[in-house]
Amino acid sequence: MTLQLAQSLADISDVSLMQNFLRDVMTEKEITELSARLEAAKMLQEGKTYTEIAKQSKLSSRTIARISQWLQNGTGGYSVALQLAAAHHDHLSPARAE
Repeated sequence: MTLQLAQSLADISDVSLMQNFLRDVMTEKEITELSARLEAAKMLQEGKTYTEIAKQSKLSSRTIARISQWLQNGTGGYSVALQLAAAHHDHLSPARAE
């Protein structure tokens, strides 16, 4: 089952379609939680402190610690997602990068 989900996510290349898919399969709270986790991973890579991350993301320090652990010893999923997002962001014009 997880393979089918992963394949579906990989097959959707349009941001608007992906937003629609995520909204159909997840609650807004779940989407917000995943978004906050990705932002926390980015902030950890930038060297932000747990306190700074917790304040901005509203995530618990325990969740931030788990994200840090996954960044260091996980399968590389966060790192790949952040690299792809950064590469995509670099290709946007300044007006669209906001």
